Amino acid sequence: MTSGRNRTLSSADDSAARTHLAPRHIGGPEGPRTVALGGGHGLSASLGALRLLTERLTAVVTVADDGGSSGRLRDELDVLPPGDLRMALAALCDDSEWGRTWSDLLQHRFASGGDLDGHAMGNLLIVSLWDRLGNTVAGLDWVGRLLGARGRVLPMASVPLVVEADVVDRGVSTTVVGQSSVAVSGGRIDQLRLDPVDPPACPEAVRAVMDADWVVLGPGSWYSSVLVHLLVPGLAAALHATPARRCVTLNLSAEPGETRGLTAPAHLAALRRHAPELRIDAVLADPSTVDDAEELRAAAEALGARLVVASVARGDGTPRHDPLRLAAAYRDVFEGPPAPGRDESHR
Repeated sequence: MTSGRNRTLSSADDSAARTHLAPRHIGGPEGPRTVALGGGHGLSASLGALRLLTERLTAVVTVADDGGSSGRLRDELDVLPPGDLRMALAALCDDSEWGRTWSDLLQHRFASGGDLDGHAMGNLLIVSLWDRLGNTVAGLDWVGRLLGARGRVLPMASVPLVVEADVVDRGVSTTVVGQSSVAVSGGRIDQLRLDPVDPPACPEAVRAVMDADWVVLGPGSWYSSVLVHLLVPGLAAALHATPARRCVTLNLSAEPGETRGLTAPAHLAALRRHAPELRIDAVLADPSTVDDAEELRAAAEALGARLVVASVARGDGTPRHDPLRLAAAYRDVFEGPPAPGRDESHR
């Protein structure tokens, strides 16, 4: 059977890559306990690479989407928006005929002149399980088992969230409400907020962060998918308190909307502005994003991190991560020395 999606790895390639890449001496024979934070295509990219390194992988996913199929289901059924959760599950699917088939089905969108138009099949499956089980995490775990997912997918919060941002454009500051609007805002984002301001974190996500060997933030929509995790108090507290080491993965290019014109050092400055006490151990950047190596190194060191520059983009010139290259870069980061001043004696 032929998959409808373009895939960089075949089943044989995936198995060979895992054997070659897996840092078996880190975190035990199954690989390091790793938590990846984000949403959308950026999180899918990191998961596609990390699944080659470890069997103990957890995705903690934003739940602020208010557009498209997710937004409609969120409004109609008063549930978490399922779209980013669905994409993370698809990225973790088993690379077999069974896994690829179910992953493709999960991503399938209906096209019609009726109410189903634009809905993703996976969104309907996920919310159906939530309705039947009455438990968000259990429903996601059931989908993961169905797909043979190599890892677990969890929401960052237990309630749906609304993103608000103070955006400055041509010297005028306005408040933009909603993730889909923030993502295309086009101005300079000064401050990010969530509504409710004190949402309950998903307990399983907090536990995963506290038990992790590594936490990976990014790539992805910097404000609306990555930094929002730092605004959930319980999750933010875990990110500060965890003994895990933390890696920030920078995007391959600025996005047309929320990060238009934002340099790589400015991405790190935004992270520091929203979580000034959060210590980062490594910043991973592709050479194409490094205009001034010393400026970026200084921005990384301001977070307590060492800068790692490695080719992680696909060779076709598109701003997309290559899973094998990104996996190799993560392996080097995970096996590398701790950041300057990092005390590893408690680990």
